[in-house]
Amino acid sequence: MNPVPENLAFELNAPADEPAAVPLSPGACVLRRFALRDAARLLTLVGTIEAAAAFRHLKTPGGLPMSVAMTNCGDLGWVSDRRGYRYEACDPLTGSRWPELPAEFRRLSQAAAQAAGYAPFSADACLINRYVPGAKMSLHQDRDEQDLEQPIVSVSLGLPATFLWGGALRSERPQRVLLEHGDVVVWGGPARLHHHGVAVLKAGHQPGVGAQRINLTFRRAR
Repeated sequence: MNPVPENLAFELNAPADEPAAVPLSPGACVLRRFALRDAARLLTLVGTIEAAAAFRHLKTPGGLPMSVAMTNCGDLGWVSDRRGYRYEACDPLTGSRWPELPAEFRRLSQAAAQAAGYAPFSADACLINRYVPGAKMSLHQDRDEQDLEQPIVSVSLGLPATFLWGGALRSERPQRVLLEHGDVVVWGGPARLHHHGVAVLKAGHQPGVGAQRINLTFRRAR
């Protein structure tokens, strides 16, 4: 995998509705507004996925419920319970396969990965997180995937959130990065196992989305 290109820099004069890129650290960047034009369609697809595989609050291996509600689509879905963190092909609530990864999801994740210098990329799992005010995601690493050479592509929709971008060690103080509706974060290469999380979501209202934040996280799990 190639690191984020050196010429990937924030476009200070970019129009408000045009994508711009902000490097976070070697191997990681925020693609500002990258998904903005597709946001309405993406949210419609999330509703279709939710109808087949409902959002649920998973429990950690220690038995604590997560404040973020989650569902999945794709060949595999990420789950957590007393047995640990893992990917499974079927929804444990229904016993059915997870909904298929929509073509629009696949195209967006591939385009974002390419824009960040990670091509080719083909996700086989999309974790969909729903935050409401008060929800958060503690600092963690994404390391349940078999091929850690593949990047992570994370799409933000809805309320703005403070993304916590840390380092290889959990003890490293994270950067606080504002993510807004349509922003996409991509990380891989030297940043693939960096710790990251989301600070407590503040109350608000996003037109077309309401008082929530939807996060689409694309991975190559197998």
